[in-house]
Amino acid sequence: MEQLFMNWRAYIHTDPAILGGKPIIKGTRLSVELLLDRLANGWTEQMIFDSYPNLPAEALKAVYGFMLDTIKDDVFQIQPSVRQAS
Repeated sequence: MEQLFMNWRAYIHTDPAILGGKPIIKGTRLSVELLLDRLANGWTEQMIFDSYPNLPAEALKAVYGFMLDTIKDDVFQIQPSVRQAS
């Protein structure tokens, strides 16, 4: 299967003077973290674009590409959650 890779570097960068150097969408103060937080908390892509109308349509694809590149070669061990007695 052919894989197409998003050139996330065209949309995401870091600048120590902006948000303490967190990865952000170029030309904005929107961090990758903020966008992922919104998605993780149930926001749809449309809700994000409605709330941030200047966000380029390719920006979320760039966020996904960035995250893929960030985790693809790492191995994570997820610990089972511990349930507390009620």
